[in-house]
Amino acid sequence: MALTPDDVVHKEFQHVRFKDGFDPEEVDDYLDEIVVEWRKTIEENNELKAKLAAFESGQGAQAEAPAPAAAAPVAAAPVEAAPAPDTAASATGTSAGIIELAQRLHDEHVAEGEAKRRQLIAEAETEVARIRTEAEAKQREESARLERERNTLEARITELREFERDYRSKLRTMIESQLRDLDQQSSTDSTPVSAIGL
Repeated sequence: MALTPDDVVHKEFQHVRFKDGFDPEEVDDYLDEIVVEWRKTIEENNELKAKLAAFESGQGAQAEAPAPAAAAPVAAAPVEAAPAPDTAASATGTSAGIIELAQRLHDEHVAEGEAKRRQLIAEAETEVARIRTEAEAKQREESARLERERNTLEARITELREFERDYRSKLRTMIESQLRDLDQQSSTDSTPVSAIGL
């Protein structure tokens, strides 16, 4: 959206309370001066556009018109068209200046955009490196924790196996001892326990 002098005139700023700021009257006066100069520039631009259009239409008409038959029109035409080349030159110069300014602004915006893009890429790469470092540290910490848990579980399993072996051994010893005692009692009773089928 193009900014117009009326946009500047009707622009309202919010007043800030309890803070230092610019004098609103001074700002309004300065904006009024800008609007006056801006309107003059717009009027000059419109006049130059009109003169350029008139010059271009005059050039087209001269190119299409046949050669004059009488001497009087030939003399009149250069007198009317004489100021046109100066106007055309100034309009062309103004157009070239506007085009050059637009190109410069375009180049500045492109350079600014490129700089911003490079900055965003650098920030993103830094953030990626930070996240990757944190993830790797967390993964190492989690691996160490899991390794400790595995070692603890393996030690517990070893303890349980040893307990099972000891328990089985003690149980077997106890059962065999009981069987021997029964055999001895039965031998005194003349019937061995093994013969009974126990």
